[in-house]
Amino acid sequence: MPQQTPAPPRAPLECALYASNLAECAAFYAGVLGLEEIARVEERHHFYRLGEVVLLLFSPEATLLGSSNPSLPVPPHGATGAGHLCFSATAAEIHAWKDHLEAQGVPVEADFHWPNGARSIYFRDPAGNSLEFAEPRLWFPET
Repeated sequence: MPQQTPAPPRAPLECALYASNLAECAAFYAGVLGLEEIARVEERHHFYRLGEVVLLLFSPEATLLGSSNPSLPVPPHGATGAGHLCFSATAAEIHAWKDHLEAQGVPVEADFHWPNGARSIYFRDPAGNSLEFAEPRLWFPET
């Protein structure tokens, strides 16, 4: 009997960004973006709730070592260099976020409308990761 192919993945459960300056970035995600921190291990990671997704903010040096807990045998992983994460937002929310970011001294690098009319703004966290707020219709015109 042939093996049945499972359904494609629905949505990410976790996404990860890396920051050598973990404490500074943690302050940014909690303070400037207002994310709820749900777990942390000092000098290794801070985890934040994003609706039904978890943002993992890792120290790249620490995650290259893998887990030191034999009960949680997470293999080494990680990345170097700036990553990218896009947050879903309505047009009104993007306007409010732009004002908030600028008031917090966070420069908005780009603010434009895509060919289909969806708006995006881009900015960076203290580690240089590229962050974006975009209207969902950027990828899903029916929304």
